[in-house]
Amino acid sequence: MSYSLGAPAHNELVIKKSRFIACVQPVDGRPQAQAVVDALRAAHPGAAHVCWALLAGGQSAAVDDGEPSGTAGRPMLEVLRHQQLEGVLATVVRYFGGVKLGAGGLVRAYTDSVAQALLTAEKVPRQRLMRLCASVPYPLEGLLRREIAAAGAQLLQARHAAQVTFTLALPEDAAPAFKARTDELASGRVAWLAAD
Repeated sequence: MSYSLGAPAHNELVIKKSRFIACVQPVDGRPQAQAVVDALRAAHPGAAHVCWALLAGGQSAAVDDGEPSGTAGRPMLEVLRHQQLEGVLATVVRYFGGVKLGAGGLVRAYTDSVAQALLTAEKVPRQRLMRLCASVPYPLEGLLRREIAAAGAQLLQARHAAQVTFTLALPEDAAPAFKARTDELASGRVAWLAAD
């Protein structure tokens, strides 16, 4: 099972006069992550580096931002992977203190910065959602609405035409039971359509 974060979490480390300001936060994907990084660059114009790592499926990234290759972004990304996180951005703003840390020192500094921030973060389980589309005669509209609410599903759309067509989302593992219960209560008069 993978996890995301409930809210951003921060941490600051000072190592040999260099400040490492870390933040881990939930994001939807690369465009949102890039916006966060751009805002950090604007907020910290005197920072030597704004390194970041994103774990978001096919949009994952590891950016060293001028640090020696593989000493910042990749170690940060490994921390996120080790914690089984998904949809999470880790950023570390570094203010150089005048003392070089070496490759090993940088890897430890960036790894520790992200790991320390994650210690205070609230991890929330990620559930895969499934979209369902069901069409019912008008007399069954109330029944289906009640079942959607009882299942804790999210009603995305209700269209009224010759029949009422509902588009909903619910956790993938709850979908088979929801469909079976709804079919039974509606005496088989639910038409399950391909969800768009």
